[in-house]
This record gives sequence, C-alpha cells and structure tokens, in this order.
Amino acid sequence: MKIACLGGGPAGLYFAISLKLRQPEAQVTVFEQNKADDTFGWGVVLSDDALDNLSRNDPQTAQAIKDSFAYWDDIAVVQEGVRTVSQGHGFAGIGRKKMLLILQERARELGVDLRFEARAKPASAYQQDYDVVVGCDGLNSAVRSEFADHFKPNIDVRPCKFIWLGTHQKFDDAFTFVFEKTKHGWVWIHAYQFDDETATVIVECSGETWERWGFEDMSKEEIIRTCEEIFADHLDGHALMSNADHLRGSAVWINFPRVLCDKWHHENVVLLGDASATAHFSIGSGSRLAFDSAIALAELITSEDSLERAFERYQEERRLDVLRLQSAARNSLEWFEDVERYLGMDPVQFNYSLLTRSQRISHENLRLRDPKWLSSAEKWFQENAGAPSDAPVRAPMFAPYQLRDMRLQNRIVVSPMAQYKAVDGCPTDWHLIHYGERAKGGAGLVYTEMTCVSPEGRITPGCPGLYAPEHEAAWTRLVDFVHQETDAKICCQIGHSGRKGSTQVGWETMDAPLTDGNWDLVSASPLPWSPDNATPREISLAEMDQVKAEFVAAAQMAARCGFDMIELHAAHGYLISSFISPKSNIRTDSYGGSLDNRMSYPLEVFTAMRAVWPADKPMSVRISATDWLGQDGVTPDEAVEIARAFAEVGVDIIDVSAGQTSIDAQPVYGRMFQTPFSDRIRNEAGLATMAVGNIYEADHANSILMAGRADLVCVGRPHLADPYWTLHEASKIGDRSGRWPLPYEAGRDQAWRLADREAEVIRA
Repeated sequence: MKIACLGGGPAGLYFAISLKLRQPEAQVTVFEQNKADDTFGWGVVLSDDALDNLSRNDPQTAQAIKDSFAYWDDIAVVQEGVRTVSQGHGFAGIGRKKMLLILQERARELGVDLRFEARAKPASAYQQDYDVVVGCDGLNSAVRSEFADHFKPNIDVRPCKFIWLGTHQKFDDAFTFVFEKTKHGWVWIHAYQFDDETATVIVECSGETWERWGFEDMSKEEIIRTCEEIFADHLDGHALMSNADHLRGSAVWINFPRVLCDKWHHENVVLLGDASATAHFSIGSGSRLAFDSAIALAELITSEDSLERAFERYQEERRLDVLRLQSAARNSLEWFEDVERYLGMDPVQFNYSLLTRSQRISHENLRLRDPKWLSSAEKWFQENAGAPSDAPVRAPMFAPYQLRDMRLQNRIVVSPMAQYKAVDGCPTDWHLIHYGERAKGGAGLVYTEMTCVSPEGRITPGCPGLYAPEHEAAWTRLVDFVHQETDAKICCQIGHSGRKGSTQVGWETMDAPLTDGNWDLVSASPLPWSPDNATPREISLAEMDQVKAEFVAAAQMAARCGFDMIELHAAHGYLISSFISPKSNIRTDSYGGSLDNRMSYPLEVFTAMRAVWPADKPMSVRISATDWLGQDGVTPDEAVEIARAFAEVGVDIIDVSAGQTSIDAQPVYGRMFQTPFSDRIRNEAGLATMAVGNIYEADHANSILMAGRADLVCVGRPHLADPYWTLHEASKIGDRSGRWPLPYEAGRDQAWRLADREAEVIRA
C-alpha cells in the first residue's frame, strides 16, 4: 500500500507512525512544505487519559513524549489580583517543536519517507500514484478546499481575538488564567509551562476590546510590547516572544475557526486532524483529536476489506467523539467570549464557573479532584445563601433560597408536568396524591401543571382550571395537605392554551385536535399551530380584556387557595407566548410588530395579576428564551430584553425554558441544554432565574447552582419516575442532613446504608 500524507504536523506524523506499526511493508510518504524544525506554536497540552491512549498505541513514542513533559496538577485563576488555586487536574505540556522532532525521529525509524520543504501539489495530483491520500494539512487545509463540494465544510469563525506567544517567565506550578481589566476592556491569558525554560502565553480578548486598543494598526513589536505592559505584574520582567516570523503586524492575531466537515472522505482522499474538525484551544484537545483520529484511521485502513468501508467506519466512529469534544469546546469558547458577564462574581464562584465551563468537569468530579477546595466553595455558597455559619456543609442544591417572604428549604423545583386527569377543569384525588408525593419527596418547591383560566383556555379536556368554585375547593385541599405534611412550598402555574387548545390528552395524539367536541380557539393572530389544527380567531381587543380579567380572577382564586407563589405561563406557544413570538404574532395594531409591541399584552396581564396577588408572595414568569428558529423567531438576545421587561413590572424570578412555539423549530438537545439561556439572563440582566431542561442528576443541579447559572433548578421527568428524587439524590452524594417524612425514616436509614456501601465499592 502506498500512502501520501499531505502535511507533516502531529496528525500526519502520528498517522504515519500508527500505519507503519500495523503494516510495516506499507510505503508512507509525508509531504511538508516547512522545514523539519519550523513551528508556529509554542506548547502542546495533553491530559492524562490522552497519554494513556498514546501508550496503548505506541509505548515507545509515548515514553519519549512523557520524558519531555512538564507536568502540573493545579489550575490557578487570577481575577483582579485574587489568585484561586484548585488541584487534581492532571495535565502535561510539551513544546510543539520538541513533539514534532520526537514524531519525526520515530517515523524515520519505522521507515516513513519524510519530505520537508516540499510544497504539496493539489491532492488530486496524488490520487493516481497513491492508494490513500491523507489530507492532514491543518486549519487552512488546501485539501479540504479543493474538494469542498464533497467534504462540505462548516466553518464558524468566532469573534474573540487571540495571539500565541511564549515567555521565559515560570508558570510551572499551575496552568494559569489571568484576567486583567484595562482602560479598553478585559484582556486575559492562558499560560502554561512546557519545558524547563519556556511557557506558552495565549493572550485573548473580545473583538471590541481589540478594536479599542487599536491592535489592527500596530506592528508586531508594538502588539507584544502592549501585551507585556498589560500583564507586567505576572511576567516579573520577562519578555513575551513570537515565533510567527512569517507574519507581520496585526496578522499575528487569530479568530478561532470552528471547523466540521459533513463528510471526511472522497474517493481515496481522507481528512485528518484540523483539516476535518477543530477543537478550541481552551480545552486543550486539538492534539488529542488528531492523535485519536490518526490511530483509528490507521487501524481501519489495515483491518477493513476495502478503503471505502474503512473510511465509512472511520467517520462513523470518530465523528461522535469529535462532536462530543466540539460540544465541550463550544461551551468553553463561548464562556470565554462572554467572560465579562462573569467577572463581577466572587472569586470562588468565578473559579468554579471557569473550571466547569465545558461541562466535562462536574461537581462530583471536582470533589474527586480537590475535595478540600470544593468543600470550602460549598461552605461559601451556603453562607451566602443565608445558612447558619455552624450548619453542616452541604451541596448547593440544599442551600436555602428566599423570594419575597417565601423561604425554600432547598433549590430543587418539581417542574410543571401535565397530568391530563382533571374532570371539567377540577383537580381530583390523582392530583392530591401526585403533588402530595412530590412535596413529601424533598423538593423545595412543587409546581402544578399549567392551570387554565377558562374552559376555552384548557389545552385538553383533562387539564385543570382555576375558574369555578369546585376548583378552588379542590386546590385548597391539596395546598393544605402540602403545607400540613411537608416542608415544601407550592406554586400554581396559570395559563391559557391559545391556538394549542382543544387537543387530545398526552397519551393519545399530542397537539392533535379532539375527534369531536372541539371548542373555538383564539390567538394573537389567525395562524394554526399546524396544518392539522384548527385556525384560531385573531383575538379582539374586547376579548383580550376579558381574558386578562380571567387571569386576574385565577390569581385571586390561587391566593384564596393558599398557594405560596404563582407563575404566568408565557412560553411554549400558548396564548401569552403567541403574542411574544414574531412567528405567531403578525398583528398590525399596537400589539404586533416590534418586540416592545409584542410584549405589551403579556406585560398588561402580568401587571394586572401582580396587583391582586399578595405583596409578600412571589410571582414568576415562564418564557421561551428561543424559538429555535434563528432570526425568524425569538432569539436569546431578545430573551434578555423579554426578561428585563417582566422584571420591570415586578417579576421575582424568570423560569427560563425554550421552544415549543413552532413546528418548524430546530432545537439542539443534550444534557442541561437550556441552561445557557438561564445563565445569560441571570448574569447579563442580573435577574434571578430557574434552569430547566434535561437536568436529571444532583451533579447537574449542583454544577448549575455553584457556577451561578441559575438560582433554582427545575427537574421534570425524573420526578415522574421518582417522586422522592431529591431525597434519593441526596443519599447518593452522601448528604445526611435532609429531613425525611417521619414514617419513612426506617427506609431512609436503609437507603443511606446502601448508598454508603455502594460508595465503598466504587472507592475500592
């Protein structure tokens, strides 16, 4: 087999090594346009598990790399002069030039033909003479460009500016992040040692700060001198150095391009490393991606019956890992892009936010890495939440929280979840048992499902209401039980279905009209939810006044029932939501058009409800922070303005959900997938928020809260499967301070014993 590698960076060299290890007789030629010792980076970072993978593939190369590593275990974060250090992170750095020389030596030893200063021809020129042509020519891949119609690259150029520099200042005790507030905005560095004498220093800032500094018009020497001045307190007189001799002036600055190709192979050409996919440097996984992909490609080429099958499996198997790493990298790079949102945090919380930014490090993972620091952070969180100073240290989810005069025992909320068990709008014994069990289960706050303001405002015939005397009696009975038998508080979510009403219950056909007995629908505009749903009438001004009065009456009834809190449902495409989204509101009067106009009626309704709701009790609003429609619907930018508008009329906390406003939506799912919207509203607008969406472990809840991404955490489906989710999660993480219902204490003791036994097995 004859193989041409177009590019002599780590990806191409390590693939050549891996292929020759598996098929020594193969002819592998590496074409590299630069000299053997040219390099335009400084240090390379690899984690412990990346090193383990290298050792399994080629112990000799791995050992040579390890012998040249600078190791560190700590991460230091310097924020306005305060240095916070956490331990147990396990990284290693090596000079890029040193790594290349090690890989070159090993490749020669195995018989790889290395051709430097050989400017590669187009990939197509090699296709007939070689069985496989590997495009491993980096970020600006010519191979990728040549066959762009086949590879279909998606290149997302990010807004922050960064520059790779080196220094002889020592950062050998920790991977160090330094954030400096300058006269033109925040500038920060990522710094780490990679040999006895040299450290990498990546200087980064927002595009706006870069422009205000005038870096575009500076020479390279002026840029470096300015960076030295900004970070003088951290360089101890040492200079910053550039090895990008081929670049002039502001060209040394880079905007990171996030690359992912739809297809990684065409005919006998295959992409590898940054040519196929990139990972942001802030998670240090670019080299990891390259090495792992090189191993996989070499293994499959030598083991599969055909190249086509090898290439197909290569893409199938590596794409998922790449997407996972890119997802983590996206979270990380977006955190740095928005870092000014977090720099006002206490250093403890800021450090935690940085450490967990990619979601690869979680709360319990931090406990394994550095239990002492995490315990001190948990104590800080509890004390800031108002817990007594002598109280036992508990995880953030068990910190108290107060809204007006309502004090919650913890930060866990049972999300609103439709039951479809009401009869003529009246809650039944099902609701008493359902909500009673979840209130007994340890959550601080329990929500009702959306409770409707009129018969026509119901989503389905099985949805409950707050519009008849029998409803009030049934809800009062339920609320009294929660208050008498549990420590939980209870919130009534109040809404009107709008164009999504008159549909079948959830276990029939979701969002489909009733087979008979449908009622008239109203919405902001005469647009049906789907082609299968009835077209609603555009609600008239008189009807808007009538519905507003129904919301007020429902709020008054909720007060008489004794609810601790109420929420206006302004999300998910129901009536109030239909006014907010431009996808469902095409009105031409003062209630349509601009965001201010579209918000008018929702704000009128909320204000009227707040006026009759007791002043000592809180009110929330649930919003869809995105329609998942790009610029055609509500965007995350607009969501911040929507939240601010509600806050101005008295909302106490924003329940941040997303989507369910259009059948054309294209949501992006994943763990905690809606939390970034809560994070943005909380830290950009300075408002209290609740996070929702695929949160199902204590680890998720604690990470969200400790990092300041939300004030409360809503857990939905897990509470359907386990009413006692909060108590059970507490048992799993070793919390022994929670209160169980007295009749259940024998079960508690057994649950704790079993959890302790399982923890011992895991530790062993």
